[in-house]
Amino acid sequence: MPKTETFDRAQILHKATEVFHKKGYNGTSMQDLVDTTGLNRSSIYNSFGCKLQLYLEVLSDYQKKANHKFRKGLTSIYNATEQIQMIFELTLIDILEDDDRKGCLIVNCKSEMANHESLIKSFVEKNQDQMLAMLSDIVNKGQMEKIFNTEKTAGQYGLYLYTSIQGLRMTGILNKNENDLRNIIDTIIKVLH
Repeated sequence: MPKTETFDRAQILHKATEVFHKKGYNGTSMQDLVDTTGLNRSSIYNSFGCKLQLYLEVLSDYQKKANHKFRKGLTSIYNATEQIQMIFELTLIDILEDDDRKGCLIVNCKSEMANHESLIKSFVEKNQDQMLAMLSDIVNKGQMEKIFNTEKTAGQYGLYLYTSIQGLRMTGILNKNENDLRNIIDTIIKVLH
């Protein structure tokens, strides 16, 4: 009979997220996870499987929280330009509040692990596909309403916006100047008009 977990899984995921976010996957040892979560190795293995499975659960939890923020913001805004601006505003807030300059866990994961581990590659590809679909849908709506130009397809602009968000996140690790970052965002959005 499987053992019942005697800990708060969400709290353990939060603690594991912190250490993975700070050190990356490869830089995080099992001992780091033991020290950070307060669980012993056997509890980690019994509850989460291996380190990779715990990392995937951390990534999934991180993604759900980010998607919830985006969806919550998007449901109250109907104008396509304002929706794109809101996505970039939430990204900017994340950058400015990242005092430790850790960057986005998923972007970091992509650069560290996507070419080395098939499960990670699959996760980041699915995440990318979801973001591309969301951004392309917003652009398509803006093009149909004649808010955005039609020089490129909605899919092409969706990919442009996606790579711009990732580039902004990387830039924000070193450059915390809000005016610089807002100028970048303004330039990105002007391309759509």
